[in-house]
Amino acid sequence: MTGTVPPLAIAPSRPSEGRRMADGPLVATSSAREVARAWERFATGEDIETGVRPEILASWYRCRDQYEVDRKLDAAPAAPADVHRTDTGVIFTALGGLGAMAGKQVERDDAVVTVTDGDGRVLGAWGDPTTQRRAELHNLAPWSSWSEECTGTNGMGTSFEVSGPVTVTGPEHWCEAFHQWSCAGISIRDVVTGSPVASINISRWNAPLPTSIASWLTKSVACIEQEIYRRAVYEADKVVSEFRKKCSRVSGPFIAMDRGGNVIAANEAAVRLLGLTDEPSVVAAAIEPAQRWTLDIPGLPDVLRWAMDQAQGSEQWSGYACLPVSPGGEATPLTMRPIVDSNHVMGVLCFLGVQEGEPYVGSPEASVNPLPQRVIGMRNDRLVLLAPSEIRYAEADRNIVWLITERGRIQAATRGLDNVERLLTSYGFRRVHRRFLVNLRRVAELERGIKGELFLIMNARSHEVVPVSRRHAPELRRMLGV
Repeated sequence: MTGTVPPLAIAPSRPSEGRRMADGPLVATSSAREVARAWERFATGEDIETGVRPEILASWYRCRDQYEVDRKLDAAPAAPADVHRTDTGVIFTALGGLGAMAGKQVERDDAVVTVTDGDGRVLGAWGDPTTQRRAELHNLAPWSSWSEECTGTNGMGTSFEVSGPVTVTGPEHWCEAFHQWSCAGISIRDVVTGSPVASINISRWNAPLPTSIASWLTKSVACIEQEIYRRAVYEADKVVSEFRKKCSRVSGPFIAMDRGGNVIAANEAAVRLLGLTDEPSVVAAAIEPAQRWTLDIPGLPDVLRWAMDQAQGSEQWSGYACLPVSPGGEATPLTMRPIVDSNHVMGVLCFLGVQEGEPYVGSPEASVNPLPQRVIGMRNDRLVLLAPSEIRYAEADRNIVWLITERGRIQAATRGLDNVERLLTSYGFRRVHRRFLVNLRRVAELERGIKGELFLIMNARSHEVVPVSRRHAPELRRMLGV
């Protein structure tokens, strides 16, 4: 892996609120006093809508209502003892080198650089020795956990919840003990699964960070993101090679999937069964991650995670689950066989209609957190609090979810359509397509296409249309009584 750390200059510590630094305005967009007052009100149970950046306010809601983080916490808890995933070793090596080089750059500026794994566990820290000793008082040191769930709003943990770099300044931190820190972090995500695998963060005591820090973070992790992309292409080559070796010996429906459950290749029988006739890249093998197809099979993500866990390091393992593969049909057995390289599962071969190996036993989902009375969205510089009844439907654009409401198109603070679906199911929302979730109470009309396709008209005046996949059409008709 090649790449250099772009130069980073942080002006000398100047804690005076509202002053400008040599290279631009302060990172925080609201005054520290205003944020501090809002924090006091919010932390004691009062809802607020103004005076705080929307990404910070969304984080506060998670900390208070979902994670129940103690705002009096004065040090991060120790991280779980289990080791990080071995397949990210190359990435962590590169990230450690990046952190060490950045640490030398910020040492003279009384700052500290930390890197974490995808769970927010600190793996290394570099920078000014005095600042490091102060950071250690709050357990900002290796083997502590800085995820939002453990330690509240902070640069590392909050970067896992949003796209791009995030800054957290002074009282924007959820825990009061961290209010004299300024930090900026960015997460590095797996291009295949979309989940975070690492983060890098810069922290400074009693002084702000410059606006240039966000750009610096983005440029610094570019080389690591390139390595993740190269690995995804390499894995796809291996998966396709194994798929083609077995194609001549398999007569039934047969597909190859990456670690995220996206279809890389499918034989003709699977293409017909799964309705992939309009996806030529899948038939020819989708080496590029963006060209892969996400299957709309209920329960498949959980089964795939189970198969990946069970198959670690074992090329001989196989397991099966029964899922409703055909639209409106009964459950069909799916047998999973891993493709392993150097004890790392790179993908899965899936044989439809075959039942071999260890059976999957799903556990009933238990809701740990109360269902929301409101849904949090973000628009411009504001956090929008929505009642579920205000939302007509939700549309996914990869991991970003857009909520279509009477107040316009609003980005959900929660990433991933599956996560939004879990929040809204009890309010009458149903998945009707791999990209759409609709409020059944807001369906105005139904429309048939030329080839029998079904469309939902969510707003008759503007002819707002949501497509229904063949898989979901029978159940939707039953629920709507048509």
